[in-house]
Amino acid sequence: MLGKLTVLFKIPELRRKILLTLILLAVYRMGFWIALPFIDQAQLSETLQDLQNQQGGLGQVMQVISLFSASNIGQSTIFGLGIMPYISASIIFQLMGTVYPPLERLQKEGEAGRKKINEYTRYATVVICLAQSYFWIHTLAGGLGSGKSLILDGYGGLYYQMVATITMTTGTIFLMWIGEQIDAYGIGNGISLLIMAGILARMPQAGWSLIEPALDKGIALGTDTGIDRLLILALVFVFVVVWVIAITQGQRRIPIQSAKHVRGRRVSGGQRQSLPLRVNQAGVMPIIFASSLLMFPYFVFHWMSSVWTSSTFLSMLDGAFQPMSRGFVYTISYVILIYFFCYFWTAITFNPKDMAENLKDYGSFIPGYRPGARTAAYLEAVMVRITYVGAAFLSLVAIIPTLVSTWLGVDFLVASFYGGTGLLIVVSVVLDLVNKIDSHLVMRNYSGLLESDL
Repeated sequence: MLGKLTVLFKIPELRRKILLTLILLAVYRMGFWIALPFIDQAQLSETLQDLQNQQGGLGQVMQVISLFSASNIGQSTIFGLGIMPYISASIIFQLMGTVYPPLERLQKEGEAGRKKINEYTRYATVVICLAQSYFWIHTLAGGLGSGKSLILDGYGGLYYQMVATITMTTGTIFLMWIGEQIDAYGIGNGISLLIMAGILARMPQAGWSLIEPALDKGIALGTDTGIDRLLILALVFVFVVVWVIAITQGQRRIPIQSAKHVRGRRVSGGQRQSLPLRVNQAGVMPIIFASSLLMFPYFVFHWMSSVWTSSTFLSMLDGAFQPMSRGFVYTISYVILIYFFCYFWTAITFNPKDMAENLKDYGSFIPGYRPGARTAAYLEAVMVRITYVGAAFLSLVAIIPTLVSTWLGVDFLVASFYGGTGLLIVVSVVLDLVNKIDSHLVMRNYSGLLESDL
């Protein structure tokens, strides 16, 4: 493996792409140390800690927001919003493309239509950034409900709030530009790499929170910090990562037969191929949608229980939907929403009718099924069945951090690396990065990173 990594830097073009990607990711991480002007960062950290101690769900909500957006909004840096506004705008236009005919026509125009949609996405990103950043700055001016402004004295006017708003918006637009430069001149998907870098940047903190108690109390067998417990955590982590990779790469291959074409004395076609359908067709999106949607019941019931303090039913619902508690009601709701969004997202991204028409146009067919409507019905039935399996996989991955945190008594920050959105994103991005590096190596007659030289 060390020899293969050395080969990467022997190819000039690949070396330039890798170095440029690393430099841009370093610039992205440095932005998290540049604080937003006019904000009392010390008071902000203290207020967030107090609120987290009083309302167990707030810290988890902030952690989820930071995880999805590759941001650090809790510290209010210039990259505080992260890349989430751009992702939100992209999802909005992707969903609108299925129900809004003009966008649907643009999606079918190829490269020109894609560029136009990207232009609209950038404009929408600016609007979302302005709204979100102003809301956050205005919230800080109110002290996050503590009654004391978290903006420095003398800088609480509208002018300074607008300066901070534009600064955060510019930070997100700059991150969007970094992602596009990685796409054009680097290696891998730029936006995905930014999110992955934000997730992996939390690993040292999580690892230290696991190791520090062992250094203080010792690693005697049978204790909470024993070496046996650390070994079990390490083995569970390796098993979960290998299992997630296997399921993420899992496919259902549909056999396809191409028709024979006779042109003069030449006979072409007639080959037997396969149509791969991914088991996890929806990717990580169902978990993101489900966890984001479950934030609303928490905020609603928490507000209602604070207004009607005498209601024990509202207090019970408030506790049931707290993200930190992850009790039975929360977990069941989580799994139901994951199943719903798996089928919803698959229905949007996978069109069996169009696929059947494309197979018919290319002179291919599925043995035993007539081209056209019968083929489309068969593909839809297959996708319904494998989506059920993919949804079960996503549901299990989503609740693994809760199980690890509960059964092994691990802090949730550490347990979040055993499953959930973060692990799926990292695995998907790394697999995509390896595939793109392998494409450069194969073109120059080198073996891939995961291939044997024998």
